[in-house]
Amino acid sequence: MITGGIYMKKLLTLVLTLSLFSALAQQKDMPFEKDLFKDRKDEFKTAKKAFEAGEEFFKQYQFDKAEVEFDKAYAFNPNYSKLNYYLGMCVLNSSYKFKALNYFKKAYELNPNVAPEINLLIGIGYHINGDWDNGIKHYEYHKKVLNPKNTDTLEYINKKISECKTGKDLVAKPKRVWVDNLGKNVNTEFPEYGPFISADESVIIYTGRRSDTRGGKKDEGDGKFFEDIYLSKRNPKNGEWEKAINIGENINTENHDAPSGLSPDGKLLYIFYGWKGGGDIYQSKLKDGQYGKPEKLSSNVSSKYYESSASVSFDGKELYFASERPGGFGGEDIYVSRWDEKKKEWGPAENLGANINTKYRETGVFLHPDGETMYFSSQGHSTMGGFDIFMSKRDEKGVWGAPVNIGYPINSPDDDVFFVVSGSGRYGYYSSFRQDGYGEKDLYRITFLGPEKPPIPSTEDNLIASLVNPVREIVIEPKVEVSTVNLAILKGIIRDARTLQPLEAKLELIDNDKNELVTTLTSDSKSGAYLVTIPAGKNYGISVKAEGYLFHSENVDIPKASGYKEYEKNVDLKKVEVGQTIVLRNIFFDYDKATLRDASRNELERLIKLLNENPTLRIEISGHTDTQGDATYNQKLSENRAKAVVEYLVRAGISASRLEYKGYGESKTQISEADILKMKTKTEREDAHQQNRRTEFKILSK
Repeated sequence: MITGGIYMKKLLTLVLTLSLFSALAQQKDMPFEKDLFKDRKDEFKTAKKAFEAGEEFFKQYQFDKAEVEFDKAYAFNPNYSKLNYYLGMCVLNSSYKFKALNYFKKAYELNPNVAPEINLLIGIGYHINGDWDNGIKHYEYHKKVLNPKNTDTLEYINKKISECKTGKDLVAKPKRVWVDNLGKNVNTEFPEYGPFISADESVIIYTGRRSDTRGGKKDEGDGKFFEDIYLSKRNPKNGEWEKAINIGENINTENHDAPSGLSPDGKLLYIFYGWKGGGDIYQSKLKDGQYGKPEKLSSNVSSKYYESSASVSFDGKELYFASERPGGFGGEDIYVSRWDEKKKEWGPAENLGANINTKYRETGVFLHPDGETMYFSSQGHSTMGGFDIFMSKRDEKGVWGAPVNIGYPINSPDDDVFFVVSGSGRYGYYSSFRQDGYGEKDLYRITFLGPEKPPIPSTEDNLIASLVNPVREIVIEPKVEVSTVNLAILKGIIRDARTLQPLEAKLELIDNDKNELVTTLTSDSKSGAYLVTIPAGKNYGISVKAEGYLFHSENVDIPKASGYKEYEKNVDLKKVEVGQTIVLRNIFFDYDKATLRDASRNELERLIKLLNENPTLRIEISGHTDTQGDATYNQKLSENRAKAVVEYLVRAGISASRLEYKGYGESKTQISEADILKMKTKTEREDAHQQNRRTEFKILSK
């Protein structure tokens, strides 16, 4: 501890030194006074006029316009402390705020008393540039001159100091990532930000402020084009993003329009309209290849208060969103609303609680299609500056765990908001302001790598979102495999089996073990395309139905630790015609028995419904086995299983005269024994045997 006398002596020395420096510095300060520019009168008048115009814009918080005028004045007189202070403030309110530091430092050098908060601003400048130690030093300087009664500012400074310390820790242990610009088909010289993707990364929807915005108008506040929503599709052949298009007048208006979320299958687009109220969330459905007219969500979600980002669960039963409604923990909290099937609307909102929300702002929520991982941006928790992106995991009881900062260089000293992750968990998407980009902000794809090999950094590593000294990507040694989420994506096209024309069909996803409907979806009428995400740890039945067609069923069994898999299944639906045969993939029997398992109920009910809707239909139920075991035994087992299905149908009220059963044993395999023997892995062979073990029905007459 320093004694009082020594402390006062050191403080006096510091004051005298600063006073001397101030006197020297003030000699350099060049205010807009005509006596200082006698030999440049005409230029002086023009520059002073620009300075005064800049001040007027500055007072109105029109920093973009103010900066234009101040730049004119600066070209004539760069050595005016107040002008440097003004320019620093303008730049600090821009997307390239890392440049503000030089203005603040020069303002201080010219006049240390240019503004009471100058050390605070210099601290912010160093902080944004990732210079943690100098940031802390200047924050501490400002604390020394701060009125102790100004508790709000003191709390703010202490938080900034804490952020710098967190930043030092995170930068010391960087995450291994690749960062790639999405290219000129997505990005332009104008700002692009706020990306949302479908789970399979086939579609990206985002905000752009481009010259082709609807109406072509600019916001008077900042002089930039109004926000519009844009869409790009990934070419399945080469993996490149196609030329982005304005999503159209159904969605975009002549005001600000921005996406706030996208369902995993890309069929539901959530839109933020801030100009229609306090800030509301609307929903648009994809139909016939186009997003329809947006509809405002129920008042349980879109209240009279500010609501922004939204994210829907893979089954469509939960909607997570950010709101400033009263009763929360801070300015903006994350809430969840559950779908009310009876009322056909979203139910009352529930705050996610103190584990997720803080007294600061939480926003940019994204629920991963696995249903158990949530990403969001927060000014609270342990951030390294502004908003950082955090991840939380939901346990088996449905409780969200403590948020974890996803680390540097994904997070930066500046605001990092609207971060989304692919279904595989391997890739993230967000916007970043970087010197190697196409414009003010661009969209980037992050590839996450495992921790096995240490990264080899380039000479500079201050990377990412709105970052500050933006530089090159981290250079990584050859790619290594990493663990991913346990999730499957099933996608494909539904067509008429005869004409091969796309069909609009209803798909149902069933939890076979619980006999519960998980979710329903509809294929697009124009393309026939569908996509459904399937979290691991369950056995699922999938039914595809369309009016006038026989239903089609699939079975997907996903172990809990199965990793990420993507399946493409094109379905050709058959008309209800004599001779048509359908495989009932979700009929299950006890091992080596003819006893129907309870998991078969939904498939049997679909068959009963078909027979009741077509009362003259006569069908044959047939049983089939694999080629393992004794052929005679297999034939008898298959017959008994077919008989068990017929008996179930009769008990359900279907006339026995409409039903026949037959066992074919191993005589009609879908995959031959010879082909199975050629398969390289045990898994492939078992999957083939599983396809041969099946129950079918065939239409005998109508």
